[in-house]
Amino acid sequence: MSASNEHVNDITGIRLPADACVVIIRTEWNDATVGKLEEGCIRLLQQHRVNFTLITVPGAFEIPFAIKKYWDACKYREDKPHAFIALGCVLRGDTPHFEYVCRAVTDGIQQLNMCLPVPTIFGVLTVDNQQQADDRTGGKHGHKGEEAAITALKMIGLVNTFIK
Repeated sequence: MSASNEHVNDITGIRLPADACVVIIRTEWNDATVGKLEEGCIRLLQQHRVNFTLITVPGAFEIPFAIKKYWDACKYREDKPHAFIALGCVLRGDTPHFEYVCRAVTDGIQQLNMCLPVPTIFGVLTVDNQQQADDRTGGKHGHKGEEAAITALKMIGLVNTFIK
């Protein structure tokens, strides 16, 4: 990470609600890579004492559906989530399937961010090969699972400033 971007991981001064809760939706596909994303994400949430729930879906295409159904099932509960984090990895193959899945999950998460009152964080790797995935799960491009957790905390803090 360049020196000009070091502030991105700084959450100093962010005020979270005492009952902050995050729901992580992760995929089964590319389990080894997604497992690394999950580990980094959970490590950061635990470090900041944020409760979380983990839900597994088959693939990235199913992430938006699971988030919407989870929200609909718990939106009136006291322990409803303050944010969702979508974790997955879509590796380019030899067919156009990669483009369809990446577009669907990207559009789905964008739509969730427009219609739900809580943020959905995009932690889905869309990469050409395994090396690019490895570079983003603790390699030379940082750890996108940790970054997704930090983004969720920042967004929860931001939304919390609107509620006074």
